[in-house]
Amino acid sequence: MSRSTEQRTREYDPAMAASGAEHGSEYLWFGSDDPRCRLDGVRFRSPGGLLRRLPDDPGLPEAVRHLAAHTSGLSLGFVTDTGRLRLKVKLYSRSRHDHMPATGDAGFDLYWKTDFGWKFLAVTRISLDKDDYEVDLLQGIPRRPRELLLNYPLYSGVESVEIGIDPDATLAPPPERDDPRPVVIYGSSITQGACASRPGQTFVNTLSRRLGFEFLNYGFSGNGKGEPSVIEYLARIPDPVMFILDYEANAGFDGIRATLEAAIRRLRRSHAAVPIVVLTQIPWGRELLENEGDMKRRSGGIQKALEFQKDLVERLRGEGDRRLWLIEGLGLTGEDWDNSLVDGVHPNDLGFRRMADALEPRLRDILSICRS
Repeated sequence: MSRSTEQRTREYDPAMAASGAEHGSEYLWFGSDDPRCRLDGVRFRSPGGLLRRLPDDPGLPEAVRHLAAHTSGLSLGFVTDTGRLRLKVKLYSRSRHDHMPATGDAGFDLYWKTDFGWKFLAVTRISLDKDDYEVDLLQGIPRRPRELLLNYPLYSGVESVEIGIDPDATLAPPPERDDPRPVVIYGSSITQGACASRPGQTFVNTLSRRLGFEFLNYGFSGNGKGEPSVIEYLARIPDPVMFILDYEANAGFDGIRATLEAAIRRLRRSHAAVPIVVLTQIPWGRELLENEGDMKRRSGGIQKALEFQKDLVERLRGEGDRRLWLIEGLGLTGEDWDNSLVDGVHPNDLGFRRMADALEPRLRDILSICRS
């Protein structure tokens, strides 16, 4: 039997092989619900239930109910002095996209908080044909306490995850945040994380690390459309520090015109003083063709949606809602934004980094204004 191209590649370059796990050694195992850790990114999960961003509520759109099982934005924080770290993972509703790596679809990645900020350490390298896997993320590192952050998959459901550390290692929760209130972001597949190469690369997770806030990710691929049943859940979240509405890419001009004002007013009824940011759509590849290569113009319905959102925010601010802002998507992914896209729609890692770089100072300014 001849060897496949994939087998040959692994033989020629072992670094291209999926991660394995060292067998025969004992570990101390813990999971998402261990009190010595902090699980972020969930608010509506039933005790001991599956990791869901929203409940499996028949009143929600069917697609949202399905996508809410994807763990985008979830993370587990802990402090340990282990010299090794292993994951045992059981997935359900695993996604396998043809334009997004498995490390983003179904993988976890690990960060370390240093004196120089959060630094990436490792990502799960997994077989494309498996829904369950066991892999080593760290091996043979010096033993000393470190604050670690494990980001969950962007486009798969996690039935269970067990983290294994040295049997004699210490395990403790991470330090409390300076401000425990979450940022609530609602949007499209871009908000959910398509097409980042791994979970920590999305603009949402990057902003969470940089700003120091928990971000609750309610990005629903193709299905962030401003439906009242979804907005109602967001409005119930207690004590948010900010709302970001980033769903134009799914709703289009007609959907934005039909839902955005009602969504803002519903959030405002429950959260009178919380800043609300309307984030408009980043540029798409087709706009280059529609605008004959002009990268500083919007086209068709995208321009109409932009004008509508600008007018709406200006009108509501004029009516007294001074904690409402609009940030335009054009410019967030750079002047050469065509190079920031995977498929003409979704950002690559460069695009997500540019989005985070552009949004960070704007969001800091808004939060500063609202604190004053």
